[in-house]
Amino acid sequence: MDLKLEVVPMPVTDVDRAKAFYTDQLGFHADFDERPVEGIRFVQLTPPGSACSIVIGEGVVEMQPGTQQGVMFVIDDADAALSELTGKGVQTGPVDEQEWGRFLYVTDPDGNKLVLQQLPSYALKDDGSRKTVDERS
Repeated sequence: MDLKLEVVPMPVTDVDRAKAFYTDQLGFHADFDERPVEGIRFVQLTPPGSACSIVIGEGVVEMQPGTQQGVMFVIDDADAALSELTGKGVQTGPVDEQEWGRFLYVTDPDGNKLVLQQLPSYALKDDGSRKTVDERS
C-alpha cells in the first residue's frame, strides 16, 4: 500500500491574510481557491518543489488558529533562505546550527510555527538527493 502525504491543514483566522503571507512572502503557489458550497472555502497552497500542499480556508480546518506547530520544510540553503525571507519581510531568527541540520523558524500571522531545515551533508548524495537510512551507514 502506498501512502502519499498530499495536504496538511493550517488553521488560520483570516484566509486572505494567510494566503497573502504564504504566497507573497513564502513563495507558495496558489493551486485552488474555491467555494464549492455555502460555508466552505477551500484554499490549497503548495511550496515550490513540493508534492505536498497546505490547506487553509473556511469550514475545512477544525483546529484552532495557531495550533499547527512544527510543520517542517526542507530547503537547500539556510543562509539563502534567511536572506530571501527577511527581504520579503518575514520575521525569523538567525540560522540555528545543529549537527542534524541548519534550521530557520517562521511563524505565520496566526501563530502556526514552520520549521525550515537544510539537511546535513551526511544525509545527501553527491547529486543532492537524499540518502536512504541504509545508505548512511
